[in-house]
Amino acid sequence: MKNIKIIEVPSEIGAGTRGASLGIDAIKIAALDFMSNFFVHFPSEKIPHENKLLFEPIESPYAKRIKGVVSMYEKVSKSVCESLKGNFFPVLISGDHSNAGATIAGIKMAKPKSKLGVIWIDAHADLHTPYTTPSGNLHGMPLATAINEDNQDCAIHDLDDETKLQWKALKQMGKIAPKVLPEDIVFISLRDFEKEEKHLIEKYGMKVITTNEVRRKGPENIVRSVLRYLSDCTDIYISFDVDSLDSSISKGTGTPVNNGLREREAEDLISKFMQNRKVCCFEITEVNPTLDKENMMAEIAFNILQRSVNIVMMN
Repeated sequence: MKNIKIIEVPSEIGAGTRGASLGIDAIKIAALDFMSNFFVHFPSEKIPHENKLLFEPIESPYAKRIKGVVSMYEKVSKSVCESLKGNFFPVLISGDHSNAGATIAGIKMAKPKSKLGVIWIDAHADLHTPYTTPSGNLHGMPLATAINEDNQDCAIHDLDDETKLQWKALKQMGKIAPKVLPEDIVFISLRDFEKEEKHLIEKYGMKVITTNEVRRKGPENIVRSVLRYLSDCTDIYISFDVDSLDSSISKGTGTPVNNGLREREAEDLISKFMQNRKVCCFEITEVNPTLDKENMMAEIAFNILQRSVNIVMMN
């Protein structure tokens, strides 16, 4: 039986829309509404955030609040690393997706010799860099930090020296770079990405599974083929951005996109992945209750979270 540890990361400085830092409390309220004592069962840690930076001027337009994100990477990676070394299974509930780069860093710091596979369930590729970003928001860049990529081939921005320095700090967090190989990343329900990200996906031959493919083959067959694809990996991290769900249900997130997963499809996919013993960490991110009605997104997120954790505990 695995020991679960909940790591709460109420940071939203990497997002372009405000409110994701409230996602953790929204999920806890969903648990109360379902009369569940889920959050009483497990040890938890709340990571101090840098959200005060939202009230300060932006120093770098191509990597907004990057100094704060570096600080979050340091804190989150340390927590994830210590949790894994203490034989816990870290379950992260985070505000925006920039924090996932820190989670990956923490896994590698705890398991430097591990060949890490990443299952990225998300409408977006999050492969931008400060050189290519259309928005400057760091939640579009965590996988680029993980694979140690600048994507100079597609560069459209010139960076100042300070931004370059901070960006290097993100990529080299834990003094390991790259932390994951591009071919060991699997995207599921990816459907909204820019040409600069497409360039990297094609350059490295990264695996993409569309929503239609999930629907056609069914979650069980998808899980089987993904685990076969990642069979060389010794550890697997699953990152679930709620915008992977269809925009008809994912209103409570900053970047909803059409043609996403249904709630049951996401739940079946994640719970089946969680049965695999190589999975060492799970993250759920980008719930924004300020954009929602009747806390629906948080309720869906909680259902997925609860079912997944129960499976991990039984494994």
